[in-house]
Amino acid sequence: MADAEGIDLSSFQPSFDWAAEKGRISFAFIKATEGTTIRDPDFATNWQQAKALGIVRGAYHFAHPSNGAAAESQAFLDVVRAHGLTAGDLLALDLETSDGLSPARVAEYAGNWCADVHKATGHTPIVYTFLAFAQQGNCAGLGRYPLWIAEPSAPAGRPVVPEPWSTWKFHQYGTTRVGT
Repeated sequence: MADAEGIDLSSFQPSFDWAAEKGRISFAFIKATEGTTIRDPDFATNWQQAKALGIVRGAYHFAHPSNGAAAESQAFLDVVRAHGLTAGDLLALDLETSDGLSPARVAEYAGNWCADVHKATGHTPIVYTFLAFAQQGNCAGLGRYPLWIAEPSAPAGRPVVPEPWSTWKFHQYGTTRVGT
C-alpha cells in the first residue's frame, strides 16, 4: 500500500459519503470502542460499507489505560468480532491519553493490550499515537508493533518517527486523512 490514501472515521466526523470516496481511498480506520463501555454508534455501518466497497478496513480502540488492558481488549474484540473480523482486517490501539498514569504504566497497558489482541486474533495490532505523547515515554517497548503516527504539522509521508520505532506504517497528516 505504498503511497496509499485512507481515512480515520468516528462518530465525531459528520456523515461520511462512502460512494464519493470510492476509488479515492484504499483503506479506512474506523473507531469501534473507547474504554470499556463506549461503542462508536457509526462503527457497524462504516465497517460494512468499507467491506462492501472493497476498502481495506481497520478497527481501532481509543485507550483509557486506567481501566486495564484485559478489560479494554475484551470490550474491543467483542464489538469487532460481532460485526465480522476477517483475515485482511487491521486492528489498532489509539494511545493518546494517560488517564493520569505514569508513562511506564501507560506503556505497560499498551503492551498488554497489543499482546492480548494478537493472541486472541493472530492480527498484529498497529499503535496510533502522536509525537509528543510518544516522546514522553508512553510507548516504551512498543517498537515491535507497526506505528500509525499522528503528526499533522509534517508534510504528508514525512513524519518524525519517535522512539521506540525506527519507521512508520501510517502517517495521519490531517484531521481524517492518513497515508502510507
